[in-house]
Amino acid sequence: MRRRPASPLLWQPDGVRPSALDDLRPLVPGRVLGVTGAPGAGKSTFATRLAAEWGAVVVPMDGFHCADVELRRRGLLDRKGVPDSFDAEGLAALLRRVRDREELVLAPAFERDLEQPLAGALPVPCDADLVVVEGSYLLLDQPRWRAVRALLDGVWHLRLPQDVRRRRLLARHVEFGKDPATAEAWVSRVDDPNAALVEAAAERADLVLDLPG
Repeated sequence: MRRRPASPLLWQPDGVRPSALDDLRPLVPGRVLGVTGAPGAGKSTFATRLAAEWGAVVVPMDGFHCADVELRRRGLLDRKGVPDSFDAEGLAALLRRVRDREELVLAPAFERDLEQPLAGALPVPCDADLVVVEGSYLLLDQPRWRAVRALLDGVWHLRLPQDVRRRRLLARHVEFGKDPATAEAWVSRVDDPNAALVEAAAERADLVLDLPG
């Protein structure tokens, strides 16, 4: 694992062009790369591009959401998506197995139609050259998330203009079943505070990708 620089590098793409990712390839710090950013910043889309263009295997942090039955028991169902609603210890355990190159590790996915994690859905073979872990809280300065960060070779933070990011986030909530008023209330009450936490942690990233809207 590489030692983190004192402050993150800043990468600003020269417009939107097919070769933009080629500029980033030499900056990949090792086999296990974290991609973080506030809700709606485009982490899943970016990771999907890395899978398509670089052959990366993607492990989404969302697969480590606690199930609704557990969130209800903890009193967190109405704040689903906050840091404590994830099984960070489970993610760390899986990353140890990935780093040990177990022959086949099965990671959970997150099924947005059900809004539930789906166990054993994503194979991570031992010969994967690049494993991309994408999720909001990879850089949080809390013990359980620091344990996750210690298992990543580096972390890139995605940043979009706030108005663009928030607009996309609202559209996603509506797409998956919330009416516009409920979506706005959820974003204001849950997602906006989460975004502030994530942006405050961005200074611990190895690279900040300042993306255009």
